[in-house]
Amino acid sequence: MSQHIAKPRTTAVILAGGTGQRVGLSIPKQLLKIAGKAVIEHTLATFESADSIDDVIVLMAPGYVPDVEKLVAKAGFTKVKKVIEGGSTRNETTERAIVALGEGLSEGEDLNVLFHDAVRPLLSRRVIDDCVAALERYQAVDVAIPSADTIIVTRKHGEDGEFITEIPDRSRLRRGQTPQAFKLSTISHAYEVAAGDPNFVATDDCSVVLKYLPDVPIHVVAGDEYNMKVTQPVDVFITDKLFQLASTAAPEQIGEDAYRDLLTGRTFVIFGGSYGIGKDLAELAESYGANVYALGRSTTGTHVENPAEVDDALSTAYAETGRIDYVVNTAGVLRIGKLAETDSATVEEALKVNYLAPVQIARASHKYLAETEGQFLLYTSSSYTRGRAEYSLYSSTKAAMVNLTQALSDEWAADGIRVNCINPERTATPMRTKAFGEEPASTLLSSEAVAGTSLDVLLSELTGHVIDVRQQDPTAGAVKASGFEQALAALLARQGDM
Repeated sequence: MSQHIAKPRTTAVILAGGTGQRVGLSIPKQLLKIAGKAVIEHTLATFESADSIDDVIVLMAPGYVPDVEKLVAKAGFTKVKKVIEGGSTRNETTERAIVALGEGLSEGEDLNVLFHDAVRPLLSRRVIDDCVAALERYQAVDVAIPSADTIIVTRKHGEDGEFITEIPDRSRLRRGQTPQAFKLSTISHAYEVAAGDPNFVATDDCSVVLKYLPDVPIHVVAGDEYNMKVTQPVDVFITDKLFQLASTAAPEQIGEDAYRDLLTGRTFVIFGGSYGIGKDLAELAESYGANVYALGRSTTGTHVENPAEVDDALSTAYAETGRIDYVVNTAGVLRIGKLAETDSATVEEALKVNYLAPVQIARASHKYLAETEGQFLLYTSSSYTRGRAEYSLYSSTKAAMVNLTQALSDEWAADGIRVNCINPERTATPMRTKAFGEEPASTLLSSEAVAGTSLDVLLSELTGHVIDVRQQDPTAGAVKASGFEQALAALLARQGDM
């Protein structure tokens, strides 16, 4: 009878020893906040959620270990077992990681290890899983993508500058990324051999294996274009925009009993609750035992553009229930037309209802939500990614909701308040019918479906996210794409959405 051989544990090593000098920062670039979170937090979250990863250690820049330890504790990253100080060079940092990984291993025991740059926060779980799978056959694995640019080799000739000496065949050229994955025994051996070379220097770990263990084949896993490294100032901007476009998948639904346990006695204040998504959400939350205040112009006479009426609604809900757990704003107006031909009253209405009202609601809600560590939920539109003719007011204010979400999630994190934004595709609501007339039901998302997703988001630990709600999952029946692949696919799909 054959014995079952247990798979080796897989540890991710996050290399975070760099500084922020090239992006003009006084702190390490991995602590720079992008889309409401530190760069390294985005990176750690990906490994935390990857089923193929058992645990994580972080090698942090000297002097900043406590900062990462606090971040890990606050985010609740249970897979992070150690945060230790990195070395002065990439090689020294890897050597420290190898020593830490070897501690506690029994004789003959091996590990899978993935070395990943902390400043590559857009890594997909697909790449992680492919690396781990490749280690079942190979001892060393790299991640790379084809080079879209022609690579030239140059030589400098004094004061005359550089001249081309060679143009390699682009079809064989690849751009290396991370993670780089190894059997611990293999990378340890490579560094042991390298230690005997007085001229040893390397900028990555696969090159150490390639040079000092030439008989070990290094398998290449396909990377992706989104797995970019935050190195230059422009990278900060691009990464932030990619995070903004990358809508988060909605949380999974929970059982009926769980909804009731979580919602009984909780208080919802829903602005725009007279009809459509707001009304459906109010009825759904109420069915699970929540105290719901559904407010709207046509039902309760509440005008969201009037700060006094917003204050009164919130204070009434608090006085009657003693708490406010969730504040939701679905109120909005959709006015179509060329801006030059739009009268001032229409412009003022759009700005007051679609932009100033959410800002005022946020200001008024803060003290209540801080008390319960609750959530503030906003709504955007698929048009937020690209302003279009005759939708200038609507598109621009909806884009503002995304920025407001991300800014407030960061600003209010210390108070325990979560802030998210729902991005439904074209939805059957009275506001849409008024603007576009009757449309085939099969082409629209139901407001009940959006309300259901909204409730799941409110009950989740998400914050700072834009959650797409679409009729069909574009990746159904196929290999799950990364969030950024989905983002770009969704962006193309949105060109015809409104």
